[in-house]
Amino acid sequence: MFRRSPTADTLAAFAVVFIVQSALRTVAPATVPFLFLLAPPVDVRPWTVVTSVYAHAGLAHLAANGLALALVGFPLERTTSRLRYHLFFVTTGALAGVTQVVLDATLSSFGVGVPSAVLGASGAVFALFGYVLSANRLSDRLLGWVPVSGLGQLLAFAVVAAVLTLATGAPGVALIAHFTGFLLGLVAGRAHLLRTETQASKAPTGN
Repeated sequence: MFRRSPTADTLAAFAVVFIVQSALRTVAPATVPFLFLLAPPVDVRPWTVVTSVYAHAGLAHLAANGLALALVGFPLERTTSRLRYHLFFVTTGALAGVTQVVLDATLSSFGVGVPSAVLGASGAVFALFGYVLSANRLSDRLLGWVPVSGLGQLLAFAVVAAVLTLATGAPGVALIAHFTGFLLGLVAGRAHLLRTETQASKAPTGN
């Protein structure tokens, strides 16, 4: 039976939102940040918690996130359901974006940096990469062999997320959102959050 691809769904959503953004920039530019830009205080425009995940700042931004999503999304979607995939994507993307703007706003209140506004799917894409990294069989075996507590694994995940986030950082990039998304993905992957009952029944059992 034909199974619709949640990755293709998401890429299509990127394209549609980008077309809407481009049209609005021509006819009503003030509505673009109103509808899509996640900025503090978050409760003023709460819908941007979701819409910002699918919006992009420009064609290069869209292409980069779209390519990264295609690389990780198409293989990952084979191991989960369409609904779980979409819920995971929008939830991790929203949490990553909110963490970025709230933390930036908090730090700026103490004179450190300035409040920021974000849009883009990179937090969610980083979450997918984090999930793949920690949910595969090799990671399961390695983490199963190492006598580390749950807190110890979380701290290790945080270090890995920080290192990879900094390694892929660039000026103007929402590093906190990337770190948050990747860490959420690592933790979710360790819990196999996207695994369906069918996939769980196929998983090998240990002694």
